[in-house]
Amino acid sequence: MAFRAVHAQWGTVFAHLPDLGCQRGWEAVWKTRPPAPITCDECHHPMYAKTSRTGLRFFAHAPDAPTCALGLESVAHHLLKLELATAARDAGAHAELEVPGPDGAWRADVLATDPAGAWKTALEAQLAPITGADITARTEKMHADGVTSIWFSDRPRPPWLGTVPSVRLERPDGHKDLTVAEGLVKFSGRGWSSVPAALPQFLTWAFARRIVPHTPRTPLWYPQRSLDTAWTAPQYITAEDTHLAEEERCRREYETRMAPLRVAQEKKRDEIRAKNAISRAKALSEAAEAEQAARTAQARRLREVAIRFRSGIDLALAKLADEHGITATVGFSTGDPRYAGGVPLIDENGVPAAVFDPDPGRVRGHAFRLLAGLLLIFPSQTSQRRFEKAKKRTKYQPIDGYQTDFVDGPPPGPARARPRRSQARAGTCACSTPQLVATIHNAEYPAEPSDQMGPGAALFRAECRACGGKYEKPWRRTGNTPINRIFRQET
Repeated sequence: MAFRAVHAQWGTVFAHLPDLGCQRGWEAVWKTRPPAPITCDECHHPMYAKTSRTGLRFFAHAPDAPTCALGLESVAHHLLKLELATAARDAGAHAELEVPGPDGAWRADVLATDPAGAWKTALEAQLAPITGADITARTEKMHADGVTSIWFSDRPRPPWLGTVPSVRLERPDGHKDLTVAEGLVKFSGRGWSSVPAALPQFLTWAFARRIVPHTPRTPLWYPQRSLDTAWTAPQYITAEDTHLAEEERCRREYETRMAPLRVAQEKKRDEIRAKNAISRAKALSEAAEAEQAARTAQARRLREVAIRFRSGIDLALAKLADEHGITATVGFSTGDPRYAGGVPLIDENGVPAAVFDPDPGRVRGHAFRLLAGLLLIFPSQTSQRRFEKAKKRTKYQPIDGYQTDFVDGPPPGPARARPRRSQARAGTCACSTPQLVATIHNAEYPAEPSDQMGPGAALFRAECRACGGKYEKPWRRTGNTPINRIFRQET
């Protein structure tokens, strides 16, 4: 199908024009005997005039035609070209279909020209898929020959829309004419909004340069997507410039007002950091003295328990050596409350260099002052995030945050059932007869309340199965076999 052909005597003829563009009627080429001498100006194969059942007039290739670009175009593409040509004429322009460029490098679907010859604009109907690079290259080829272009599509979401000067068309219910649905905008308030317009009206504005392509620097409001290029009037571009200049002025005024406040705030933070450095140094010195006292007293019991049952300590020591250049060992002062239930990792000088897996619920007082200045290493990223999340909800938060890291420990043991929602909210156990279980090395062991804190209670945590809360009082382990193993033996 085509709307343009070449007559042997009359030159180019157009099926959509009442006089074929050469002061002849349709009957001069339609069903004539002998057939009218018309050929395709693309492949030069003979063509003949046809009329569809709805009265649409067009030219079709005669049998045995070679592969031709015009012959491969869809009916929808031809109809959109016809509507573009009609709208261009309604806008006061002269319009021709399927006009090739000077050297054949491009072909305009519709070439709209000023009757006075001041401008030429190609109206391109693009329904088939195309990349942004290809459509840009075709636009640049036309522009090199002095022809501007506008691309049109009536598809719901053409991905190339806005890559080049373009609009999306649609036909509203009850209307016979196409309207611009996307790509024509105006600036109002602080952003761009869509402007609907009839296709002839849009072309009238575009031909008269009352609207021009523009790259918005403020967002397009919903439901319009962000477009790199949109059509708008010059006064709206000026309005956007004025708005952005006012925003920049307000931003500078705000920065001028806030600068002294920021300086004062940073000065105060420096003072807090200086005080913290003193308190942390004191806490570190006291921890080093406690470590030396523990070594002198040969307090090995808790240290050996930690090395044996705290999964991931060996990886934490390796991380300190590989990534921080610190050769460390597990401290003899393990179990000291200043480590918040964690395990101290001591350097070669007997000074704590890091703490492994501290309990966020025990970080307060002396423990807070010490841990705020040390590296905290956790057995997994999950436990690291749990600690950071828990500390954000408390007042024990250093001004510059905690320094945390994690190691990829061994895979966890058998999963245990999660406490019910009512139990998870229990917090600290307050049961008169608690049913305790201690989690040690990813396994659960039976436990019971005690008058004195046992070695396991200094390193590990106990929970009450009755309420799901943590047991903060002294407790001791009552068996060396994990509960899940006892259950398998009984069954």
